[in-house]
Amino acid sequence: MMRHALLAGLAATMLGACSAQARPADDDVAEAPARAVVETIAPGTLATRIAAGEPIQLIDVRTPEEFAQGHLAGAINIPLGEFDPEALPDPRGSERILYCRSDRRSGIAAERLAASGTAALHLDGGILAWEASDFPVERD
Repeated sequence: MMRHALLAGLAATMLGACSAQARPADDDVAEAPARAVVETIAPGTLATRIAAGEPIQLIDVRTPEEFAQGHLAGAINIPLGEFDPEALPDPRGSERILYCRSDRRSGIAAERLAASGTAALHLDGGILAWEASDFPVERD
């Protein structure tokens, strides 16, 4: 019995030390990095911005085979399986816009980019929506 009483007392003491009053100082708490927001851009809006000469870095996250079948002019191909936000080429003041076939893979890539703290914008509906809007594609 005495042993149970000692253990109960010890447990109560430890719980008290872990209570809300025993919080670490603000300096001891690491702040989580701010997460950027993922947004989409409509094909017409992107076409207008490209036509206006806005600085845009287009990144196609499809496979090289899909990229060769048709891609937006000036796009670079970085397949989703190789997509690393820390290893992306310097946009040199351009806004990055990601796209894929339908927007599923570019959405995943955009989430990765946002998780790294970088603004993430991807084409709503992907290249399918782009082509359905009769905007041009380049073929290799």
